[in-house]
Amino acid sequence: MNNSDGNLYIEPKPSNTAALEAYKKSNAKKMFLILLMIAAIIALSTFAVVIGPLDMTAKDAYQVIAHKVFPSFFASPVELIEGAVWFVRIPRLLTGLLVGCCLAIAGAVMQPVLRNPMASPFTLGISSGAGFGAALAIILGKSIGSGTYFVVANAFLFALLTSFVIMMLAKRKGATPEMMILTGIALSYFFSAATTLMEYFADSWAVNQVVFWMVGSLSKGTWDTLKYIFPAFLICVPYLIYKSWDLNSIGAGDDAAKSLGVNVVKTRMSLMIVASFVTAATICFTGAIGFVGLVAPHITRMLIGGDNRYVVPVSGLLGAFLLAGSDIVAMNIIAPVIIPIGVMTAFMGVPLFIYLILKMKRGGF
Repeated sequence: MNNSDGNLYIEPKPSNTAALEAYKKSNAKKMFLILLMIAAIIALSTFAVVIGPLDMTAKDAYQVIAHKVFPSFFASPVELIEGAVWFVRIPRLLTGLLVGCCLAIAGAVMQPVLRNPMASPFTLGISSGAGFGAALAIILGKSIGSGTYFVVANAFLFALLTSFVIMMLAKRKGATPEMMILTGIALSYFFSAATTLMEYFADSWAVNQVVFWMVGSLSKGTWDTLKYIFPAFLICVPYLIYKSWDLNSIGAGDDAAKSLGVNVVKTRMSLMIVASFVTAATICFTGAIGFVGLVAPHITRMLIGGDNRYVVPVSGLLGAFLLAGSDIVAMNIIAPVIIPIGVMTAFMGVPLFIYLILKMKRGGF
């Protein structure tokens, strides 16, 4: 096109500056939330280590950590404080943070994969399978493990077995989300009934042990158990975060995902396998902790929207915060009695669960 001077020029196209600025602002808000959650977890961790029957300050707690990490540069703390902080409170805190993060991320992955807002490791029957394995070891004395991990090995095996059965039946019928959900519900009822039957014929001591395991606890959180939980975290969580783009594609529908080059069946199966494995690797040590995998992803979506590239990692941070915070409340609300952590998470999760059901009735999902 020629201008009034006869020179050739190209008319510029309208820019999407407003949309780009809105996108940048949205991403900045999400990054701010991530930094805020990290700061909140650090503050909560300091509080969790300090609070308790043994009187100490944050300075005492950090002195213990500094001495353990750099023994040549920091003086040895009081022996009683060192024992309480390093061998009791920190392992319990780290267990809560890792387990909460893993369960929340597993739930954040399962919900879009199955296109069901109620999907979580607890509602899919994985926790029920682990509970049946634990009951089998406690009541009947049958386990693939021995010694310290007598119950843990069985819980891990049956949690994985539950996931395997769900995958195989779903694969046989085409790996549809509906098939996975229905299979998980069926297995959950089966394992719950089988566990109840064993409890019916068991003595009171064994029943108490099974009930204690089923409501969940972080009391077994030690440096030894962290040697198993932490590798599972390092292997599985980065993979699930990396595949969060595929979750966005699948959430738009199978046809849309295929058009973007995503192998829907393979991706759905791999994500479910990894999410199930990290769930099994954590709850086998802590017992059946419910609702964290359900609650954290939904709260995250309420805060930042449905972009799974952010929902998955933020859900992990929020799940870590919620479980560690619930444990603080459980240990101190009626001290010296410690309420099982599964009870606290249930009190937290049930109101939101009912809210979600009501939203479904109105077509909110």
